[in-house]
Amino acid sequence: MTFNETLETTRELAKTVKPQPYDYFIAVQINLTGENGGVLYVEFLHGKINIEPYEYIDRNCAITISPENFIKLITQKLDPVVAFTTKKLTVEGDVGKALEFSNVLKQNAEG
Repeated sequence: MTFNETLETTRELAKTVKPQPYDYFIAVQINLTGENGGVLYVEFLHGKINIEPYEYIDRNCAITISPENFIKLITQKLDPVVAFTTKKLTVEGDVGKALEFSNVLKQNAEG
């Protein structure tokens, strides 16, 4: 999967994420590793989710992960705690916000 395909898949999946409260804010930079890697960020702001293909300076945390594992993570096929403990992903910055990010995705999966 190319970086652009990963970006578009992420944007499509984001359309199904439950809206968060207007005052909710979290910004996570995703560093995708490997040949098809790149940088994107996911931001929840003013009840909306934004996904852009560049670095985010005012992020809460940065997650480094392979594109394949990132897709598994956001489709609930890879548990974030297992991924962290098995070093399939690393977190720089606020680990609590990274867990919060995964909980938002999990809430979505549970409907």
